Amino acid sequence: MAADTSLPATSCYLDEEAFRRSCELFLEHSHSLGDGWAWEKFCGSETEGFMHKTVMVPYRVSSLPCQRAPGDDADALMEEEQLSDQDEAARELTAEAEGQAAVRYEYHVVYSCSYQIPILYFRASTLEGRSLSLEEVWNNVHPNYQQRLRQGPWDTITQQEHPLLGQPFFMLHPCKTEEFMRPALETARAEKKGVNYIVTWLSVVGPVVGLDVPLSYGLAVPPAPETAVTTVTTTSASASASAVVAEASSSTSASTSICAAEKTD
Repeated sequence: MAADTSLPATSCYLDEEAFRRSCELFLEHSHSLGDGWAWEKFCGSETEGFMHKTVMVPYRVSSLPCQRAPGDDADALMEEEQLSDQDEAARELTAEAEGQAAVRYEYHVVYSCSYQIPILYFRASTLEGRSLSLEEVWNNVHPNYQQRLRQGPWDTITQQEHPLLGQPFFMLHPCKTEEFMRPALETARAEKKGVNYIVTWLSVVGPVVGLDVPLSYGLAVPPAPETAVTTVTTTSASASASAVVAEASSSTSASTSICAAEKTD
């Protein structure tokens, strides 16, 4: 995978051309791995579209909602309190005993003209086709992220209309992207390391909602040439920026518009 050197030296934002170029480089490596990422054209356009991937994510059977009788509310509350008192090791053992359910996650990487950055949209459903609620999606977030986002989970994961498809999707709010991308890019530039913006960004935000980016994506980015102006590695970005992304609970929801919507206006 070639390094993307088209980003301004002092900016952590992308224009549309830089976004597409980063996606092209990302997809080249994905195709070599058979990792399942693809580009979806919008309305037949050669330039406008989004990256997408569908995966099966484990989900505990006991975590999926069940129907309760009206008189069971007190028992349900007691069960929740008891579960909250158990440590992570106990919960893992319980999950193993109860078995695992699979949930279908569909991820879309969409460019936002308003924010000038990529945004991760996704939706989730059971194998029977029932869409998961926002609460169920939150319950499936890894416990490490749940702890950090507990104060404001609905500000971090929100439900919005997909800007291109016009269908309901969940999204990771982009308000904190600059906070973790700027230091990552500046550090990598100082160390003269290669960068692909999508690799760096997605390796940080993806794991919050069960999407992992293999390390080989970062290793495939070669060292930056002397003329390169932005650089970073996937591993350094993930290590230094995950905590910042997780603190997005303090943010407030904002509606996201992209180039297609703005052109329509």
